[in-house]
Amino acid sequence: MGLNERISKVIEYSRFTPSEFADEIDVQRSSISHITSGRNKPSLEFIIKIKSRFPELLWDWLVTGEGEMLKSELPEEKPAAAESAENSGSSNPKPASLPDLFELINKDENSGAAETEMAESEPTPRESFTPPQSTAQEKITDSQPLAKPNEQIISQAIENQQSKIKRIVIFYDNGKFESFEP
Repeated sequence: MGLNERISKVIEYSRFTPSEFADEIDVQRSSISHITSGRNKPSLEFIIKIKSRFPELLWDWLVTGEGEMLKSELPEEKPAAAESAENSGSSNPKPASLPDLFELINKDENSGAAETEMAESEPTPRESFTPPQSTAQEKITDSQPLAKPNEQIISQAIENQQSKIKRIVIFYDNGKFESFEP
């Protein structure tokens, strides 16, 4: 089975459409089409994105096609409790699931102890320090007026009218230029 066929099988396993699968692993939709058709070969980054989104896939199967597709399909040694349950004739045992983050934290007696002690001893620095605002209004002395007095505007307009064009230079994107003098 070729790599493009294995990726098609992963898409089938995910139960996503090819475009949903592309969005799910954060690649361009066209790349899924090109890879599954055999036009392009997937990059290592592409395979890593698949593996990180679907951690239950086995690397060996994904890269080389050897072994089983999923980790749960591997034959595992049965614990003694599972063997005794099988021998007693009970129904199939539930597959063992990985504990979630909160179960791990609740089981850990010392979790957070070091962080709490450190938090009590040192205040956490803020990203940026904003000094407290004073209640008295401060007088701003270094500012410039927003509007110019009428006299200044009129004198500037007269000065602009008296100025004459000396030269006009046009630059082209190919590096050439033209200069015009009236």
